[in-house]
Amino acid sequence: MDQAAQTPMNGQVDAAFRPVRTGNAFEETVERILQAIKLGVLAHGDRLPAERDLATRLGISRETLREALRSLQEAGYVEARRGRYGGTFVTYRLPAPDVDQLRRAAQDLGAELEDALAFRLVLETGAADLAARRQLSDDQRAYLLQRLADADGASVEQYRQCDSRFHLAIGELTGSPSLAAAIADARMRLNDLLNAIPMLGRNIDHASHQHHAITHAILGGDPTTARRATEEHLQATATLLRAFLA
Repeated sequence: MDQAAQTPMNGQVDAAFRPVRTGNAFEETVERILQAIKLGVLAHGDRLPAERDLATRLGISRETLREALRSLQEAGYVEARRGRYGGTFVTYRLPAPDVDQLRRAAQDLGAELEDALAFRLVLETGAADLAARRQLSDDQRAYLLQRLADADGASVEQYRQCDSRFHLAIGELTGSPSLAAAIADARMRLNDLLNAIPMLGRNIDHASHQHHAITHAILGGDPTTARRATEEHLQATATLLRAFLA
């Protein structure tokens, strides 16, 4: 089976919950789960994968996983529920956009901000180009269209997470798990900044138009237009970000 033809949500779960790579298993496990939550791979009310499955995905012991989940529960990101339909569920909700928070997040990144924006630009334009070159299955095409529709129909409160899912979906459609994971990591570096940008109706409309252009180019097998439309979209976001930071 084509790599990107796997169950859609499983692809984004795989990108977020890939094996821990460092000796700091606890810290990286917390980071992986937070990434999945903050990027909207798992939204408020969603259940995390079963403990055995999640520990296997991350390549860690179940005790390390339980310790990480306890810490996240204490911090208010998840809660454990017992019973037949129990498990660990996401309780986190995105905070309202806030310019002061935007500036604090930018200060935390410091000189790395422009590096993070450039890295994301290279990754995502390349992903759109590659996705447009592939022979996508009907399921893959429907998946991208569904992610587009989700973003179009999202409330202001849900928009950022649906936007993340749309961009992560393009990474999945490249067929490269490494590229999909890199896109998730790059977006996570900027996540607090992107979430703190005030939501402007005109900007959302503009982003929706750009999302449609990217989708049309990918599904039409036009890598040049897919790359250009993605670059225009990301540059517009970067320009808005810099405007609020000025």
